Amino acid sequence: MEDFIATHPIHIRIPVAWGEMDALQHVNNAVYFRYFETARLDFFNQINLLEDLPKTGIGPVLSEANARYKRPVTFPDTLIVGVTISDIAADRFTMHYTAYSEAQQTVTTIGWAKVVMFNFKTGKKAELSEPLLVALKQHAKTED
Repeated sequence: MEDFIATHPIHIRIPVAWGEMDALQHVNNAVYFRYFETARLDFFNQINLLEDLPKTGIGPVLSEANARYKRPVTFPDTLIVGVTISDIAADRFTMHYTAYSEAQQTVTTIGWAKVVMFNFKTGKKAELSEPLLVALKQHAKTED
């Protein structure tokens, strides 16, 4: 677990709830998108991405999301969801999620989402601000 946290300094612990399991006795596939959303919003709060939204009307929207399920997760467990960033462009970036099971001591699920900056006042895409660009680059994945 220490290795996972070292390679995913931006992470959040999410306890698995009994009600998140389905008839097949494991966490339902759709629930992982809520886990990813929780990790995404935690990351956005850490870099103050949503702070200016009421004033500027500019904020993030998802254009795509994906998940790959490697191992089933069951209650009780706690997932550590790590976040990294890649593919930073003028108006978008990709967030990568890695869910690590404390009970299984391994990665159970990976996913990604393409995030586009959007001006809710004009209804059009918006450019990444300079402070956002700096924050995203600090958490960008490095190629091995």
